[in-house]
Amino acid sequence: MCQTELSHNLQQLSEKARSTTEFIQRLKGMSDKVTDSCVEFERLVTAQCDALIQAIHARREYLLETIRMDRDAKIRILKDQQSNCTGKLQRTTSLIQFCIEALKETDSAAFLQVGSMLINRVANTDMTWHQEVTNAAPRVSPIIDLTLDDAAIVRAIDNLNFIQMKPAREGDERIPAAPSAPTIIPEDCSAENNSVTVAWQAPTHSFVEGYVLELDDGSGSEFREVYCGKETICTIDGLHFNSMYNARVKAFNSTGEGEYSELIGLQTAEVAWFTFDPQLSGGPGSGLIFSNNNSTVSVEGWEQRVALGSVGFSRGVHYWEFTIDKYTADTDPAFGVARIDVARDKMLGKDEKAFAMYIDRQRSWFQHNSVHERRVEGGISSGSTIGVLLDLERHTLSFVVNEMPQGSVAFRDLYGVFYPAVSINRGVTLTLHTALYAPRMDYH
Repeated sequence: MCQTELSHNLQQLSEKARSTTEFIQRLKGMSDKVTDSCVEFERLVTAQCDALIQAIHARREYLLETIRMDRDAKIRILKDQQSNCTGKLQRTTSLIQFCIEALKETDSAAFLQVGSMLINRVANTDMTWHQEVTNAAPRVSPIIDLTLDDAAIVRAIDNLNFIQMKPAREGDERIPAAPSAPTIIPEDCSAENNSVTVAWQAPTHSFVEGYVLELDDGSGSEFREVYCGKETICTIDGLHFNSMYNARVKAFNSTGEGEYSELIGLQTAEVAWFTFDPQLSGGPGSGLIFSNNNSTVSVEGWEQRVALGSVGFSRGVHYWEFTIDKYTADTDPAFGVARIDVARDKMLGKDEKAFAMYIDRQRSWFQHNSVHERRVEGGISSGSTIGVLLDLERHTLSFVVNEMPQGSVAFRDLYGVFYPAVSINRGVTLTLHTALYAPRMDYH
């Protein structure tokens, strides 16, 4: 009896020892897997960090190029102002010299013929001199008024860590609660040109799988989803200028969505900065030649080619100018606006997608859908300036030549999205100037 019981106990103990041995072997195997997994995970983390470093290097080049573009824009504006003042001075000096010669005229009758005209010219020049030169100030500051906003990225680097995306223990079936509301970080939010950047902080003590960012339409209307993902910062491009956008964000996980954050309002730029867009203009095969950070355009052949700006407008009042850097051929450059699907291989205004003014050395015409009308005297030469005023509050398009309105309102009833546009051919080089306030236009 005792022998049988002992034998039975020994058998049970032997089974436990065998099971324990197998468990130990399994633990050793798992240790090897942990080591292999760790090596693989280290490789992945290293690759992710290398990608972040590469992204920082790429962003640095972008930021340095932005500084250079700001420098070039300031220098260009100052040179333009210097040129305008020099021209004003030369014209005034010529008038003074002419008046001095007129005063030497001994024939009273001859002097009387020009005297009244000279008096008016001198009086008008004196008045405009006071307005344009005496009270003038540099249009831009010599200081590069940019600040590198690195607080968000520094905070993100400090917070770079791992998250547990599944239960910590095998067999743990606990279901997380819906996350609480994220917190907007106002100092990391910004608005630049027609884009806004929204940054937020993850809710504390919440399991989060992602976020949904929503934005209204810039006029206090309904919100729409603009981003869904795991990032805690997002930039939204292509918005309206001079508009106040409200943003909010919520977190979600497998259980559901949390509450919205508090709203933050972000104001886009009052005036638009943009350049030509080589890709929108037809790409490498278009024949267009872009330079000066895509602000200057020329063309190789004699056929007209259309160049489009990098932004489209559907709301607000916008003004930009072109300087005629080169004008050596008997050709008619055209200026205006166009829809995105405008014909790229014909003069602007030859199809129904564009509204334009084409101009030569003596006169101009307004043109849309191959219909040109309302001839206006006054042409261009090298050094001339063409201004384009797109008023989408009144839905009109107007033109300015050498600081004077070119005729009355050119086009009315413009609705939709319009891109700044020009068409040129060989012998013409233009430079685009943006970030300008719209002039007051008085039509009679």
